[in-house]
Amino acid sequence: MINIALLGLGRIGIMHGKNLMRNKAFNLKYVYDINKKLTQKISYLLKSNPIDNPSVAFKDKKLDAVFIASTTSTHIKLILEAVKYRKAIFCEKPLDLNIQKINECKRRIKKSNPKIQLGFNRRYDPGHNSLKKQLLKQKIGKLEKIIITSRDPAPPSFKYLKESGGIFKDMMIHDFDLVRFYLDDDEPDKIIATGSNISDLRFNKIKDFELASCIIKSKKGVQCIITNSRHCSFGYDQRVELFGTKGMIVSENKRKDETSFYSNNVTSGRTPLMHFFVERYKEAYKNQLYDFAKFVKKNIKPLAKFEEGRRALIMANAAKKSLSSKKFEKLNF
Repeated sequence: MINIALLGLGRIGIMHGKNLMRNKAFNLKYVYDINKKLTQKISYLLKSNPIDNPSVAFKDKKLDAVFIASTTSTHIKLILEAVKYRKAIFCEKPLDLNIQKINECKRRIKKSNPKIQLGFNRRYDPGHNSLKKQLLKQKIGKLEKIIITSRDPAPPSFKYLKESGGIFKDMMIHDFDLVRFYLDDDEPDKIIATGSNISDLRFNKIKDFELASCIIKSKKGVQCIITNSRHCSFGYDQRVELFGTKGMIVSENKRKDETSFYSNNVTSGRTPLMHFFVERYKEAYKNQLYDFAKFVKKNIKPLAKFEEGRRALIMANAAKKSLSSKKFEKLNF
């Protein structure tokens, strides 16, 4: 079994903790959060040892890996510490909100060649991942267009939004990564973005957007269109469409169940969409852990590593820059 420590016990951290506890490849040895009372409470739930400092985990020679689910501002510091003690690392996205810090981290850890997997879970979603497999089999011929729709049912708290880095770094960063996932060796070349606030003008106060869209062109000319919204009245809207010379493949929304209702005045009534990312990407979160286990045990590379996090943030920065320039911005990785 892989002895692992979980650092960060917020909503996402607790979810990851439950998945680690249920996965037979892992032994969740330690849990840590800056909130000591929370650490004690969750340690009972996850049947693990509470620690009051991450250094306890790093210095444990029998510990194989750390799972970083703490606040974004702590990620780089914890990665550097984990690399120092030769631990395998799983880190939630984003790596950081500052690309200079990420570049400096990359420089410092290069010689160590550490095992770092990044939490871009959508690569592991059965539907989204199936599109990549079919693309590689040339089911739709030559790829010409990628369309990604991502709409949350409701925005998170404004306290969170103020610290998140904005819609491009916090929300659309997943979609930037998916674009690169499907493009494969054909890297994104330039990007233009737009954002607006129509229904919730509070976003103006924090200089962020409830609605945002991007157009990205790859080096080979593939068009990539991303649309995001912080609100969606009908649930968690998550769709991916790949269009090619021989057809189209689509990863559709997931519903609570797939039943349909027919009557004298309704012929297409279907159950609502799943309403929360934890439900929608339940399988993806599990699948990325299986990948991490193979990475730790057999050194089989995962679908998303450190560099995926770095390049996604470069795309997010360029998108934000294009809002001011009102033109396509070159992507330099």
